[in-house]
Amino acid sequence: MSRTIKAATTSSTAPSGNDTVGRAVRELIADVRQRGDAAVRELSARFDRWEPESFRLGEEQLAEIIGTLDDQVIEDIKTVQTNVRRFAEAQRESMTEIEVETQPGVFLGHRHVPIQSVGAYIPGGRYPLTASAHMTIVTAKAAGVPRVVACTPPIRGEIPAATVAAMYFAGADEIYILGGVQAIAAMSVGTETISPVDMLAGPGNAYVAEAKRQLFGEVGIDLFAGPTEILIVADDTADPFVAAVDLLSQAEHGPDSPAVLVTTSERVASETERHINEILPDMPTGDIAGPAWRDHGQIILADDLDEAYRVADEFAYEHVQILTENPREALDKMHAYGALFLGEGTCVSYGDKVIGTNHVLPTRGAARYTGGLWVGMYLRTVTYQEVRDQQASADLGVLCGRAARVELFEGHARSGDVRAAKYAGAPLPWSGHFEGARV
Repeated sequence: MSRTIKAATTSSTAPSGNDTVGRAVRELIADVRQRGDAAVRELSARFDRWEPESFRLGEEQLAEIIGTLDDQVIEDIKTVQTNVRRFAEAQRESMTEIEVETQPGVFLGHRHVPIQSVGAYIPGGRYPLTASAHMTIVTAKAAGVPRVVACTPPIRGEIPAATVAAMYFAGADEIYILGGVQAIAAMSVGTETISPVDMLAGPGNAYVAEAKRQLFGEVGIDLFAGPTEILIVADDTADPFVAAVDLLSQAEHGPDSPAVLVTTSERVASETERHINEILPDMPTGDIAGPAWRDHGQIILADDLDEAYRVADEFAYEHVQILTENPREALDKMHAYGALFLGEGTCVSYGDKVIGTNHVLPTRGAARYTGGLWVGMYLRTVTYQEVRDQQASADLGVLCGRAARVELFEGHARSGDVRAAKYAGAPLPWSGHFEGARV
């Protein structure tokens, strides 16, 4: 039986249901829907103090902005994007298109067709989040999306040059310095200067997440985003200092980001907590990570690893790091997670920033029923059918007539009847004939 050594003081597993945010977002979307560019401009000036002549960056502006960056920054961006692209392309290649002859003359198949336009939101706020550009834009392009619109907000009135470079090298077709609900709404409903997209991707604050939620259905979305989560499963072989550093690495995402240690070792539990308390006072982002650990951090002691895996599955967190003697055991033992990070050499921060797997992952328990953003989310798997053999069509027609009439769908039944009559001479069970019909 597991027992909690350090408990969270505030729950972060369920959506807040903030009616104030919902109402505000609804009004902002309605404003953009009604007034288009004028509303976008006013909202950008109001929330970001940003009102340029054009929100869209032209080629000359892009070259000038990218030219301000160190060569090493650009090289690193390209290296990371190569990692992301290689994995996304490998995923795409694994998605086989099929065509099978299920019975003589009857052919069924499916194809993977790219979504035609995607809006990628790259958040800003505190930090220039270049990694979000890699994950959303590179992956969309690997899927074959022909039009990717990318939006990112200014940071304290300045254009985030590194983010712009990441968007550009990732392959974005249109780049806008535009943030918040106004960006999400503009990409979704369209304005005089921004054509609407078919799908939205990328994380954001509570207002951006709510805007995506409200617009879902009118456009597709990748995931409903919540606070970043990390859970570490550790046995007695784990290094408590490494566990402490890795827990805090994710806690710095926000003061509501939960960080959980599930361990079979009392020593690892106590020493990890001690290290966290020692590290936090001097941590540059301790003002964020500290409240996250205080309010949402947990340490749970499990009797054995099987119980630890069960506890981890109950949390169903987006990031699950395995610090055990045999980390690959988790691949068979665990079922509910966004991404697994196996062994001490594989930290969650690699997944966030550089390794190549996608960091847009399910939160708030959604890992129980969905995975994260991947190349397949930008593809629509569509089916097709062809009956080439007339006798096969006639046989299906007879079957369709019977099956449809069980459900009292007479019109459906008659579509089958027509083919049975035309291709096999079966009598129509209703008033009708084939004048001039050609078989």
